[in-house]
Amino acid sequence: MKTIGHIKGITSNLVTVVVDGPVSQNEICYIILEDVKLMAEVIKIIGDLAYIQVFESTRGLKSGMKVEFEDHLLEVVLAPGLLSQIYDGLQNDLAYLSTLFLEKGVISPAVDYDAIWAFTPLAKVGDIVTAGDWLGSVPEKFIEHKIMVPFAMKEQYTVKSVIKKGDYKVTEKIAVITDSEGNDHDITMVQHWAVKEAITAYKEKPRPYKVLETGMRAIDTFNPLAEGGTGFIPGPFGAGKTVLQHAISKQAEADVIVMIACGERANEVVEIFAEYPHLDDPHTGHKLIERTTIICNTSNMPVAAREASVYTGMAIGEYYRAMALKVLLLADSTSRWAQALREMSNRLEELPGPDAFPMDLSAVISNYYSRAGIVTLNNGQTGSVTFLGTVSPAGGNLKEPVTESTKKSARCFYALSQQRADSKRYPAIDPIDSYSKYLEYPEIEKYLEESRENGWVKKVNGAKTLILRGKEAYEQINILGDDSVPIEYHDKYWKSELIDFGFLQQDSFDKMDSNCPKDRQHFMFNLVMDICYSEFKHKGFEECSKFYKEVINELRQMNFCEFNGDKFKEYKSQVDKLISSQRI
Repeated sequence: MKTIGHIKGITSNLVTVVVDGPVSQNEICYIILEDVKLMAEVIKIIGDLAYIQVFESTRGLKSGMKVEFEDHLLEVVLAPGLLSQIYDGLQNDLAYLSTLFLEKGVISPAVDYDAIWAFTPLAKVGDIVTAGDWLGSVPEKFIEHKIMVPFAMKEQYTVKSVIKKGDYKVTEKIAVITDSEGNDHDITMVQHWAVKEAITAYKEKPRPYKVLETGMRAIDTFNPLAEGGTGFIPGPFGAGKTVLQHAISKQAEADVIVMIACGERANEVVEIFAEYPHLDDPHTGHKLIERTTIICNTSNMPVAAREASVYTGMAIGEYYRAMALKVLLLADSTSRWAQALREMSNRLEELPGPDAFPMDLSAVISNYYSRAGIVTLNNGQTGSVTFLGTVSPAGGNLKEPVTESTKKSARCFYALSQQRADSKRYPAIDPIDSYSKYLEYPEIEKYLEESRENGWVKKVNGAKTLILRGKEAYEQINILGDDSVPIEYHDKYWKSELIDFGFLQQDSFDKMDSNCPKDRQHFMFNLVMDICYSEFKHKGFEECSKFYKEVINELRQMNFCEFNGDKFKEYKSQVDKLISSQRI
């Protein structure tokens, strides 16, 4: 029998319920409000009192109203048909909306249960299988969507029967597996999973050992993001966080994209809806939306739904990872999620941490980030979830609690600078403050030496040092004046500008420059560094400035040309002439 409770108190979307039976942490329940049911989640239990966060507006609720507990946790539906969908944080399909706003209590199906899928069996009768093993596949868009033994079935099972190749609905029985006690279990194409629990249906989870190519020079070369790794992008309003994420989603070498808008402003989310269906995918020739799932929670939706959205997106990402696919998970912005945690913590009257955020904020963020990773599946193939979030610190303060807590968990830190954004230096990733801890991994260093060249990491660190020295030289020039410092200061400054303008900056609206493959990055980086390590004869600071501006202009033109095309070679020849004319 279901546990029943009755409302005792209401504080915004935190409701206190007196229960008459057992309930568990994170259990789902429904508040009976006239002819609708409002979904909620248990977040704290003290004696016979259950504190629940309601995922909708609590307007109209009264003390004494009935609450039904469902005896299961907050779950996500995992089945063919997730790609190209736009969901809210509770996996309601927003295509079913009949009005401008979500109606109270409305629940829509996550997948089309009447759709027909072309099933091909992969397992045979007598095979020994366990959670996550593939029983068959169906084509979803241009991806082979694997039908698996449900993740909750941890034991070993014997395949008793598999349905023959043909067209079926997701609810039809496609296999029967038998446990060690001889009990049969019917398998369909649909399974459910508690979103706050990590999917561990794999054999091994090694440290990341290869780089995820994003096509962004400031990331791939200077601070690479590992496949199966984690990173985050903090920055003030208008610095380009959302644009950078969108560019990465389009260019990165991933099979599936999961985008989570967890509390962003509605106009930014609507922009995704309007833009994504029309974007061409440069990797497949299809539309980008065909390999994308969008989880949408705008800032005017209840705060509790923001928390649900990040976990729903991660569970979907882990599901596709179990199919040996590369998944890129993007969250914009995790600050809104942290604000939701703060709001619920304050309503529960818990001891506050810095800036009134929960004391365990770092632990919650670390636990979430740890679910990303590259894994070796039971069949020896690999899949990965690479997580890249954004943080919106108030006033651009990178010392605030959410940024500091995320720093402890994420391996890559891409700090967006307001100064760089104001001077139109995009992407506005600060080359000095940003870092990638993956450059310290021996596995990544070995990968870069094999895919680029020997000593690659040392060369990258050398470029960062040149930029730092250039900044120091600029400060001296700015204080003392152009003609009051040695020419060496101007040379250092302009070499740092050469790396910045000629290599780091990228035009996401230019067809050629928007995506820079690793071979092109390798060539351009070596070209820029060869110039920076050369010595030139400058008669004065004006000649020095003129020389480097001409070189920078030629390098920028090269970035806009087809790699190794006629125009590209022409500009490269111009660079060589300029260098040879001034080199000592």
